[in-house]
Amino acid sequence: MQRIILDCDPGVDDALALMLALAAPEKIDLAGVTTVAGNVPLESTTGNARGLLALAGRADIPVHAGCARPLMRAVGHRSIMHGTEGLGGVRLEPDTVPLGSAHAVDFIIDTVMANPSAITLCPIGPLTNMALAMVKEPRLADNIREIVFMGGAAFGPGNTTAAAEFNIYVDPHAAHIVLSSGVKLTMFGLDVTRTVVVDQEYLKALETSAGHIRRKLALMLRAYAKGDPCLHDPCVIAWLIDPSLFSGTDAFVEVDCATGPNHGRTIAHVSERHRAGREPNCHVVTGAAKENVLELLSRHLSRLEPQT
Repeated sequence: MQRIILDCDPGVDDALALMLALAAPEKIDLAGVTTVAGNVPLESTTGNARGLLALAGRADIPVHAGCARPLMRAVGHRSIMHGTEGLGGVRLEPDTVPLGSAHAVDFIIDTVMANPSAITLCPIGPLTNMALAMVKEPRLADNIREIVFMGGAAFGPGNTTAAAEFNIYVDPHAAHIVLSSGVKLTMFGLDVTRTVVVDQEYLKALETSAGHIRRKLALMLRAYAKGDPCLHDPCVIAWLIDPSLFSGTDAFVEVDCATGPNHGRTIAHVSERHRAGREPNCHVVTGAAKENVLELLSRHLSRLEPQT
């Protein structure tokens, strides 16, 4: 079992990732949820995370709000794929889930340092909280078990610009800090997440299920899939549950932080010649057994429904 902190910016695909983590208690111990500005502003991402936990009946899991802006810009880029509030127009009730008093950065530091080499961090939004935690507590990197993150495009085009994927584009300086940290890293970029696509048949099956939670998620996903049918963030949690469904390669990955058309681009150097003496710093996931991943998601989501 892996004990994780899920750092997120819900976001419809974040919502599915969170629900998948809740549905696999034999594989995942969710120590807490932290939020960051990304798809929508921090107030919305935090409310959405609390609302999703309320929907699942998990008010016992703490939610801690984090950074409202990237490291080097006053306001971050926003996504248009998730609707104004982030969940495809679906409204949830967050009030039954308390908001933690600690800032997300402090919660991450305190939890990791109290459990050395035992916590896996799973950032599926911009990496701002991760980077600030590492800067604030220099010992943090040596005590993290692993970081499994959604972000980047190692070998293909971006989705926010021609070069850059959304999460890295929002805060490339934070991504640079994380990729330079020496922590064991596993990267789920567009190379793999673009292959895990929901179709109309899958959406219909969710919509017509008997479960209240699945129908709510289907409403979110139907709105989101009009612009982006890829299940980016759930791939991180699916890998924690069953890594045999994925394949990849080790690489030295760096981020272009310079102003210009390649701002936020992730560059992956695989061959020894291209690495120029640098050791790989990241396992880049490049392939997924799509149907098996979708089946895993469906099977686990059915577990969340109240038993009658």
